[in-house]
Amino acid sequence: MATITIRNLDDSIKARLRKRAASHDRSMEEEARVILRNAVEDAGEECGLGTLIHERFMAAGGVELPPANRNQHVRKPDNLE
Repeated sequence: MATITIRNLDDSIKARLRKRAASHDRSMEEEARVILRNAVEDAGEECGLGTLIHERFMAAGGVELPPANRNQHVRKPDNLE
């Protein structure tokens, strides 16, 4: 396992980390590990808008749509005749 030292950390951030760790019944060191692990995992899972929409609807049970009719002819706009 690697070791990391964080210098020049604001006192307010340290205090917030201590409170957050206490609320999760963890040490500050373990809380920092969890935060870093989650941040790195989330950053690696960047995806496009279509994927986000798909995941949102799948979480809600999905939606079944009929297949699009691709045999229709394109109509000219009425004002171009």
